[in-house]
Amino acid sequence: MKKISTDIFKVTSKIKLEEQSTVYDLEANEDEIKKNLRKIRKKLGKVQDTMYAHGKYAVLVCLQGMDTSGKDSLIREVFKDFNARGVVVHSFKVPTELELKHDYIWRHYIALPARGKFGIFNRTHYENVLVTRVHPGYILGENIPGVNSMEDINDSFWDARFEQIKNFEKHIAENGTIIFKFYLNLSKEEQKNRLLRRLDLPSKNWKFSPGDLKERKLWDKYQECYEDAINRTSKDHAPWYSIPADDKATARYIVAKTLYDNLKTYSDIQEPELDDEVKANIELYKTQLKSE
Repeated sequence: MKKISTDIFKVTSKIKLEEQSTVYDLEANEDEIKKNLRKIRKKLGKVQDTMYAHGKYAVLVCLQGMDTSGKDSLIREVFKDFNARGVVVHSFKVPTELELKHDYIWRHYIALPARGKFGIFNRTHYENVLVTRVHPGYILGENIPGVNSMEDINDSFWDARFEQIKNFEKHIAENGTIIFKFYLNLSKEEQKNRLLRRLDLPSKNWKFSPGDLKERKLWDKYQECYEDAINRTSKDHAPWYSIPADDKATARYIVAKTLYDNLKTYSDIQEPELDDEVKANIELYKTQLKSE
């Protein structure tokens, strides 16, 4: 299978989404890609075990993408070999009544992973500059002081919100959270195929909602908002990766390899050494156990 540097997917300068490919050829068949994914995710699982023992870094994995881009299945396949105690997945839906009584970042902040753990955000704090930007009327439901009508939801409002998001990410990064942000870049044609599959297969019918078709009609607006969000907020401490997502197996492998390639560069993430007294008495402890 083709060897790749995952840095080619990292957003380091302004991009145009229409120029970003939704396919990538790993020069391998699906079975080969899955085999290599299994190898990578086992290595990731070992990294997570070490991070759990080390206890000084947390990892936040943010997944964004259009409906059917493969977020759920990616989470299932990439993190399959993690110890359950070391990873927590949060899927953010429409804000609850309680969440709307707080600022929009609150529900994301309280879901952040503890040091030593991975946190997976299936949809993220970026929904607050994506869905709400496509449907600005939702902002009025947040009951924000000074925002009383649609006229108040202007460019200055969005500029301020982007600054708040960047400050949030900078703060958690400076306090030990390693941030990865993945945009699963799906083509409109492939989304149509996946929606049709949900309708064709009875076992997938439950995934379909008529609302999916309404949102699909707003495809161009969503692409515009995604492009702006990615360009404004891809920073060294919180980079975006544009992942070709028309082939699910390829997308999963690239995400897993990106995580592993970056985390293994942290030379200070090591299992803690035993206390000198404990280390000096290992043989004694073994003898005590064997003599029971």
